[in-house]
Amino acid sequence: MPNSYRKKILRQVINAGKRLSIPFVLNQEKALKQQSKTLEKLLLRAENTEFGKMYQFSEILASKFLIRQYQQKVPIGDYSTMHEWWQKAYNGKEDVTWPGKIEYFALSSGTSEGSSKYIPVSSDMLKSITKASVRQMISVLKTDIPKDYLAKDYLMMSGSTSLYFNDEGKTYAGDLSGITGSNVPSWFDRFSKPTMDIRSEKDWEKKIERIVEEATNWDVVGIAGVPAWIQILFEKIISKYKVKTIHDVWPNFSFYLWGGVAIDPYKRSLDPLFERPIMYFETYLASEGFVAYQARKEAQGMRLNFKNGMFFEFVPFNEQNFDENGNIKSGVVALNIGQVELNKNYAILLTTCSGAWRYLIGDTIKFVDLEQCEIKITGRTKHYLSLCGEHLGVDNMNQAVSQLSEILKTNINEYTVKGITENGIHGHTWFLGCDIQNADIPSISKTLDELLIATNDDYATERKHALKNFKVHIIPSDLFIEWMQEQGKYGSQSKFPRVLTNQKYEEWTSFLKSKKLL
Repeated sequence: MPNSYRKKILRQVINAGKRLSIPFVLNQEKALKQQSKTLEKLLLRAENTEFGKMYQFSEILASKFLIRQYQQKVPIGDYSTMHEWWQKAYNGKEDVTWPGKIEYFALSSGTSEGSSKYIPVSSDMLKSITKASVRQMISVLKTDIPKDYLAKDYLMMSGSTSLYFNDEGKTYAGDLSGITGSNVPSWFDRFSKPTMDIRSEKDWEKKIERIVEEATNWDVVGIAGVPAWIQILFEKIISKYKVKTIHDVWPNFSFYLWGGVAIDPYKRSLDPLFERPIMYFETYLASEGFVAYQARKEAQGMRLNFKNGMFFEFVPFNEQNFDENGNIKSGVVALNIGQVELNKNYAILLTTCSGAWRYLIGDTIKFVDLEQCEIKITGRTKHYLSLCGEHLGVDNMNQAVSQLSEILKTNINEYTVKGITENGIHGHTWFLGCDIQNADIPSISKTLDELLIATNDDYATERKHALKNFKVHIIPSDLFIEWMQEQGKYGSQSKFPRVLTNQKYEEWTSFLKSKKLL
């Protein structure tokens, strides 16, 4: 396709998107009004589904206090409570939790912590994801990026678009990135890479090799994907073509859309692969929906995705509402967008146009800008350590590990930790992915401990009292990837768990023992 024609198509889309994007900069008050309208629309659409009849959506819609009635009549749920409903839809039944047939189900593997979940992806949700993607692209184009980049290529490192039928042969399942990749709008498909035949490749290593082979045929300006796999791809391209940086192959490469994990531990490894600085834009695309995206280059957080088929609620993440294992307690009170405060941890609930209702997705967030309704992911409800009240979250861990990486002047892309209690003595055991030679373990352990103390007051207090043990193991970084491969979690959407469950700890340490590292 001629560049002039490519520019014309994309400019038309972007101009239309700009008109659509203007109303979505909402403060708390305006956002609450918009959210009430969104909830009303969702309830109306699902009023005659099995779920809607069970929980009396008609009565909720007749109330003057829509949000309050919704919260009183519909219980907070998670995958275990929604599974029996979604299983019916997975087997082909219509009008279960969302009107019509759900054709696609996203396999939510996330971190390597357990069996996959099947999350419904309706046609309405696919449209919602496309809208959010356009809005974020508009945000990128509002920067100082040269406008002739409209005619360049965009690389998406997604899962395989080769989906599979379930046992009943009535629905498709696969990675969400694969589902969205197989439903890319025709106008954007002309610009996206890799080609559809490469996207459909199921073997992740073969897919990377094929992308490397094709790399010099593309003029990539932007890329999207999980940091660990992007780094591997860039390193392979640089090695294959014997160049110094990725810009020697893609001179116009300017921005990277990332998500799924904190970027800070990876930037020390990624930045040397570039000839010049690039722009990083965070995305929050969960299996349940496109929750938020970074809308400003200088933003510290991501803007919640309003007026796009999702209603948000927030449960304060504290001991009053969650037990020591991160399970939500009964009778908790969820807050709406008008009730949240800055810099407080909340577990997020989603009600979506795919038939998730007051669904606890397991992520914790905090608001960093209420005027822009911007959030930052702080961790997972079950990925934090509190053996004795230390309340150590993933955001604390990421910050400390990033600082340690700078102090040691080495890359620590991957890490994991396990809380262990032995004979009544509490402690944390860390595994750092690092290739430093002749590591001074006692010194590294002391430094990491001090950084965590400086980051978290509760942790600092418990280190003086109940939290007695602190161990650090230095593990070759490539073994983290090798273990994920052994776990069957080798691919675009797989991430190493930052906090290990008992089962995963046993599997991980057995793996390390087989390598004679423990």
